[in-house]
Amino acid sequence: MDPLDRIDEIIATIEAARSVPMSRNNCMVDRGEMIATLEQLRGELPVEMRRAAALLDERDKIIDAGRREAERIITEGEAEHARLVSVNEITVSAEHEGARIVGEARAEAQHLRDEVDDYVDTALANFEQFLTRALASIERGRDKMHALREIGSFSNDDSDRPLPF
Repeated sequence: MDPLDRIDEIIATIEAARSVPMSRNNCMVDRGEMIATLEQLRGELPVEMRRAAALLDERDKIIDAGRREAERIITEGEAEHARLVSVNEITVSAEHEGARIVGEARAEAQHLRDEVDDYVDTALANFEQFLTRALASIERGRDKMHALREIGSFSNDDSDRPLPF
């Protein structure tokens, strides 16, 4: 079950709980049921955190691979440039060609960096949305709980009982 669903389940349990007599803010919940639900939630949260860590690790691997590829392309470009310059007959054209290759290598490296940044940004945005929804759900639950505390929840059956004072 999704951690957000588990949080909704906890909120529903608290909302459905009977009020403690003579109390506006307190309610009765099954302690064992609530502890079991919270332990399930605790078990599910690390999964989401591991997913986020895996995304970050994947991002780092992609960035490293992009850097290595960029360095390889630049090295090849520089080697090609040096080879072309060493030939006297085509010195001028070799310098231009080498500069072009290095420029293309740098452009390709920048392109790879941009793609990696876009991928990581999208993955982090998705994770941010998940966390935002989770926080909003928690906030709604707390607001409902506080509202119940403020207004109390008395049923018609309680009105027939005499007050204890």
